[in-house]
Amino acid sequence: MKTHEIRERFTQHFVNSGHEAVPSASLILDDPNLLFVNAGMVPFKPYFLGQQNPPFPNGLATSIQKCVRTLDIEEVGITTRHNTFFQMAGNFSFGQYFKEGAIENAWALLTNSVDEGGFGLDPDRLWVTVYLDDDEAAKIWNEKIGVPKERIQRMGMEDNYWSMGVPGPCGPCSEIYYDRGPEYGVEGGPEADDNRYMEIWNLVFMQNIRGEGNGKGDFELLGELPKKNIDTGLGIERVACILQGVDNVYETDLLAPVIAEAEKVTGATYEDPEDERINDVRFRVIADHSRTAMMLILDGVTPSNEGRGYILRRLVRRIIRSARLLGAQAEVLERFMNTIMDTMELSYPEIAQNRERILRVALNEEKSFLKTLESGTHRFDEVAAAAKTEGKTVVRGQEAFELHDTYGFPIDLTLEMAAEAGLEVDMDSFNAAMTEQRERAKADNRAKKHGHADESLYREWVDNQPTVFTGYEELASDAKVIGLVRDGEKVTSAGAGEQVEVILDHSPLYAESGGQMADRGRIFTGDTVLDVQDVQKIGKKLWVHKATVASGGLDLGSQVTAEVDQKWRHGATQAHTATHLIHAALREVLGPTAVQAGSLNRPGYLRFDFNFTEQLSDAQLEEIALIANQAVDADFAVNTIETSLEEAKAMGAMALFGENYGHDVRVVEIGGPFSIELCGGTHVSHSSQIGPISVLGESSVGSGARRIEAYSGMDAFRYYSKEAALIDAVSKDLKVPSDDLPGRIASLTEKLKQAEKEIAKLHQAQLQAKSAEFVAQAQDINGFKVLTLNLPNGVAANDLRTLATDLRNRLSNDDAIVVLASENDGKLPFIAAATKSAVARGVKSGDVVKLFGGYVDGRGGGKPDMAQGAGSNAGGIEQGFAAVRDFAETL
Repeated sequence: MKTHEIRERFTQHFVNSGHEAVPSASLILDDPNLLFVNAGMVPFKPYFLGQQNPPFPNGLATSIQKCVRTLDIEEVGITTRHNTFFQMAGNFSFGQYFKEGAIENAWALLTNSVDEGGFGLDPDRLWVTVYLDDDEAAKIWNEKIGVPKERIQRMGMEDNYWSMGVPGPCGPCSEIYYDRGPEYGVEGGPEADDNRYMEIWNLVFMQNIRGEGNGKGDFELLGELPKKNIDTGLGIERVACILQGVDNVYETDLLAPVIAEAEKVTGATYEDPEDERINDVRFRVIADHSRTAMMLILDGVTPSNEGRGYILRRLVRRIIRSARLLGAQAEVLERFMNTIMDTMELSYPEIAQNRERILRVALNEEKSFLKTLESGTHRFDEVAAAAKTEGKTVVRGQEAFELHDTYGFPIDLTLEMAAEAGLEVDMDSFNAAMTEQRERAKADNRAKKHGHADESLYREWVDNQPTVFTGYEELASDAKVIGLVRDGEKVTSAGAGEQVEVILDHSPLYAESGGQMADRGRIFTGDTVLDVQDVQKIGKKLWVHKATVASGGLDLGSQVTAEVDQKWRHGATQAHTATHLIHAALREVLGPTAVQAGSLNRPGYLRFDFNFTEQLSDAQLEEIALIANQAVDADFAVNTIETSLEEAKAMGAMALFGENYGHDVRVVEIGGPFSIELCGGTHVSHSSQIGPISVLGESSVGSGARRIEAYSGMDAFRYYSKEAALIDAVSKDLKVPSDDLPGRIASLTEKLKQAEKEIAKLHQAQLQAKSAEFVAQAQDINGFKVLTLNLPNGVAANDLRTLATDLRNRLSNDDAIVVLASENDGKLPFIAAATKSAVARGVKSGDVVKLFGGYVDGRGGGKPDMAQGAGSNAGGIEQGFAAVRDFAETL
């Protein structure tokens, strides 16, 4: 019975008995306690809690709710019944029927024949559990339904008592299990083996009110509900598993097609589920996560680094990495997503209208992650190899933090890869590094935004003596010290060496705003000099100068001069105006949807974030750089206009990301219609004063957001000079003109690849030439030919496999076991092979590999006739060989 038919039968069964069919709610509900809907009753919570009256005329409802649970995501594929996305079928009674009605409805659907609209399950294979003292439910099951007492088991509060985890309705449960047979485990019912006895339906009898408490069982029962309710949940995937006669939920009609597609994409084979090979888990991860990711995107989730978006991102990354580990070389998500959409569309017709969007979101995330995976995996391999070379089994937390911070590698991915390499991660030191980073960020933010002090401290100045900014007209201004703050307290003076916040009535120094960093400069009078490192705004009106007293001392009320560092200001204005040009060029190349999403500019450097879903091509980047530099060459006048917000919008001025504007605004216009934006920053007076703009590249900074980075002015010149010097040096080394470098480098690269192939062939030929010599070294042990070789000169894993195949073939007339190992650049690949007759006598190469791997700090696996692995402890090779010979003695 196909899954869609199971859904239809469930719904029709309860509609026929007076329930109103309620469509599934979105996976995303406005519930601060839930990332996703994780149970069928979640959309009905307001009715169970008494917050709303149920809108169903008969007080009865039924639904098949989309659910996602990801707390135990690592269990996916390992257990036979765990999915991250699942469909929970339920029937609900609000003050109508209670235990007897719920039990009778469930039993009828499960055991009625297919012709009668039921699932046709054998009643003798159904077991039930009830809460410890729920004699009423036990009596109904036994006397009304006819379930023998020996198939009714009582369980405690942890298993058979339900609540929402907060004060409110609660009650005992009765769960229905299906006995899958002795091949799945021991006899004795659910309490003996919950793998053999698969839970398919949970009937919750809401009859009590719970109080405060922790956990599933640590709470007080306050009394009975005035109206008793029923909430049930049947797992559609689990029932499909049983009715379709498959061993696990990954092989049902919804997910099996994805596994089949993954076999085509990867070239690997999905083995017998009982084999417990890690490949099976990877296939199941691909199938399960493809469906969950598709359903999340369907309901509006997009990848990001937090919350729901992070869950989606993690699922997608696990799909991609699992496919890579199975042998996939190219992008895979389009094929997986199309397959799962085909299988799910019958039950969820809305997929058809959203196919293009789902694919676009998934494929953009895949392209982004493949870059991260390549660089991060390479770095992880280096870290893992170094740890094993040093004889360690733990990856240092600082290295895991580097992978996270520098390479964008999520810690869960590092943990997975470490486990596969036989390593652990020092999570204590990783968490310490993460905490330290967060504290640094918080401290920096407090220092800049004055979070360390109550802003009411500055309220008097904000309201009565706001700073007059003079920096648009001049770089030095006379001013009066109207406030001094040190360590969050008002002071009347500051001495040499002290750090102090200085508040002036006038200031030419620009306070950080709109992406432009604050000016550097100085405050001085007589022998007193203060170096200004930062300037921040309080309440948009007060300039607070963070300064260090370099000499002399400063008193409240002093008359001083505040002066901007001219070199700093010049570089800052170049970069800020260049940011406007880049923005205009972006919109010209990419269209009006490429709008600003954040920026930062400091002297000589800018970064510009913009909303766009696709990576920019080299041609697009070149065009953006060309347009921006053409605007520089055009020597456009940079005009500033003070006007009302309404007038500015009428002029077509663009507002910047994250800015809140008052009634009066400042418009910066460059080259007439070329660029016109609302902006309070400082700028050059003509675009030619920017100097060259060198676009360094672009990257992703989140789902649907890209970032361009560039140098301006002398920094751009220095960058170009460095690049030119590098090209000149390479040109001289290769003795070709610079224009011919691309062709020359491509030619050399191709020759290098060919040379590496020839060397590999030569290496293999040399090894095979010695095959006869190697075969002669085989030892006779217990009727077996056992050949163990520690090959010198760093033989690679592929060469080991070729040689092992050749040696096995040469020994094919014997019961032979071949084990080869070779230390190679800190790595230790090893391989085991067995002839057909040796396999017939009980030899499994996978067992041999595991035995040998234990002596060289390695692991591996494979088929009975050949298996391979990798280790790190070359000192254990001979002990490992001895263990293999001892193993042959026992066969």
